[in-house]
Amino acid sequence: MADVRQCSQCGAPVPDGDDFCGNCGTYLGWADRLPTEPVLPEVTLDSVMPDSVVPTLPTPAAVISDQPGPVPPARPVPRRPLRTAVVADTVNGPPCPSCGTPNPPGRRFCRRCAAPLHAGVRKHGSRSGRRWGWHGDRSRWLRRLVALLAVAALALAVVLFQPTAMRLLDDLRDRLATPAPVAPNVATATAEVAGRPASAAVDGLSNRYWGAPAVGDAVEFTFTTPFRLLSFVVHTGAGVEPAVFTGQARATALDVVVTASDGTHRTIPVVLGDRSGPQRTDTGVSDVVRVRLVVRGAAGLEPGRHVALGEVEFFRRP
Repeated sequence: MADVRQCSQCGAPVPDGDDFCGNCGTYLGWADRLPTEPVLPEVTLDSVMPDSVVPTLPTPAAVISDQPGPVPPARPVPRRPLRTAVVADTVNGPPCPSCGTPNPPGRRFCRRCAAPLHAGVRKHGSRSGRRWGWHGDRSRWLRRLVALLAVAALALAVVLFQPTAMRLLDDLRDRLATPAPVAPNVATATAEVAGRPASAAVDGLSNRYWGAPAVGDAVEFTFTTPFRLLSFVVHTGAGVEPAVFTGQARATALDVVVTASDGTHRTIPVVLGDRSGPQRTDTGVSDVVRVRLVVRGAAGLEPGRHVALGEVEFFRRP
């Protein structure tokens, strides 16, 4: 059985004839397998020259003479042994795909050239290889997937929350804007008392009003240019003086139907107090082109009286 030694890198047992560790692929070197320096016999002058030719050593007087004497040869230094091919053991195993050396079953690296014996195996400490590249590809595709999901979530949020966001933005602009009055160019009514036309409701005079014969009648105002309707103000009654104010019936409930430029309608129910003076209602409707006021309730409506709507004012966002 071949001698076994431990790998200096991972400590795995390695046969003495292998150049690389079978577990981590570390090169094991040659230093631990070099032959020891042979002990050579001491070479003397007597061993290399016959007695017949051995010169006679000079006398002490001759040693100190000017003539040099013979010098014994130096001790020869043995040559450093050269690396020789190690005879492969008889191994029954799969050959190395790189050098063809048979390797025992269970090894991960070739015992002669350290090439990986199986696909996907990489050397200890190596940052290259198929496994590392697969992880890099996976992380790149993962980042792309996260970015795609983020874009999809943003698009979905825009679709779902855009109306709410726009409405909040319009409300903020309405609060910061200074309302500007806007007058309709046409005023019509479904019914009116003689001498009390619909146009009297928007003429700016407090002693004139639109007279509605009964509850359910309506007055409509048309605008040439669409605008953002911030609010409107209604003055009920025939005038501001108490006797004049109570002389006719007063509207106490209205349905305000707002029509936009695209034909859509929005109905705003309004409850009015039975008192003189302006009563404001905030709306915040965009692209308004028409406003219709329908009388739904009245106070002081008796036989011989009609409903008086003194003045209507509209305010837009500049």
